[in-house]
Amino acid sequence: MRTRAITGFFFIAVLIGAVLFGAYSFLTFFSIIGTASVYEFYKMVQAKDKKPLIFLGTAAACFALVLWSLVILGIIGEKNLLWVLVMILFIYIAALFRKRSLPIEDISYSLFGIIYAAVPFGIFMSLGFINGIYNAYIPLGFLILLWTNDTGAYLAGRSFGRRKLFERISPNKTWEGFIGGVLLAVVVALNLAQYFGSLLGWQWVCMAFIIGIFGTCGDLVESMLKRNLGVKDSGNLLPGHGGLLDRFDGLLMAAPLVYMLLKFVVF
Repeated sequence: MRTRAITGFFFIAVLIGAVLFGAYSFLTFFSIIGTASVYEFYKMVQAKDKKPLIFLGTAAACFALVLWSLVILGIIGEKNLLWVLVMILFIYIAALFRKRSLPIEDISYSLFGIIYAAVPFGIFMSLGFINGIYNAYIPLGFLILLWTNDTGAYLAGRSFGRRKLFERISPNKTWEGFIGGVLLAVVVALNLAQYFGSLLGWQWVCMAFIIGIFGTCGDLVESMLKRNLGVKDSGNLLPGHGGLLDRFDGLLMAAPLVYMLLKFVVF
């Protein structure tokens, strides 16, 4: 428990620092996190019958996130993102030269790793520039609501949890914990509207609902993936916490939907 607490404290401090320090630190940090998450995914799924193209897949994810960062900053145009397709074609071609009995499965896992991990982090990075200029308070608020939902779900689940949410996927999750997490996130969202600004109160509350509902779904999907693979944690990078995917599973599903809310409804 002590190791978990120390790791959590320093990891959160680094996250907050990366967001608040400026656009370049924000984009650089989460490009690294996104790339490392893709690599972690490949290592997690790798087995005798599953051999994703780790080097090319990780390189493609890194290349895509760097290009997207440069597009967000206005350094290059969006058309340069087409080069990512070239990297994906290399994955197809490289599979031709591997003496594997199930090469299409290898390609599928390679592409799924990019879609599952890199794309959501790229969208999360876009949250910082939702209105065209860097605003640290929106991605920071997102992270705070994500952590708040997790904390509320844990506390409510331990105190009042009776009815299982998805017992076959995650035996410890309960409906009471799920509701407690969403409610605490909504309360914190109202305070973010007062102290962070950037969005109106109802917009922060909508973000809290999306994060509470779909962040939990993201957690369950990652649990389903780990059960399918027969592993306990996605990795061991964070002592006491598991891997990066274990810490950001809620972000992977919630970030795209929050971006859609802000892009199509607010801005």
